[in-house]
Amino acid sequence: MDRTSELTKLMLEEFDTIAVVGLSVDPMKSAHSVPAAMKAYGWRVIPVNPHADEILGEPVYRRLADVPGGVGFVNVFRPAPDCPDIARQAVAAGAQALWLQLGIVSAEARVIAEAAGIGYVENACTAVVHARGLRDYA
Repeated sequence: MDRTSELTKLMLEEFDTIAVVGLSVDPMKSAHSVPAAMKAYGWRVIPVNPHADEILGEPVYRRLADVPGGVGFVNVFRPAPDCPDIARQAVAAGAQALWLQLGIVSAEARVIAEAAGIGYVENACTAVVHARGLRDYA
């Protein structure tokens, strides 16, 4: 198993709460349906979105820094140019893992996360990986 696969497996097995930056109110967007699936799998989903008050029945926080008790696992549904700032916010909030969803890649966010010693995955869908039972990562 390569390092990314090991990290992916660890992240999905060790965390039961996920702060989702960019969680959408639009059920037609993957930024809504993927976190909804993770919630259905039993994860606690913490929405982070500056334009909503409640999503998936949960209170929404404007920034990662606003989440009470801090964050462990941060999942990102924002364009790649936003990711370095989100990575800095994740580090400042004490995150242990940062996951950029399918189609999102940021070399700068990777450098920030790795320099802080937090786990990092990009260009992968949490719900797809979880639904596959992690078999592709074993």
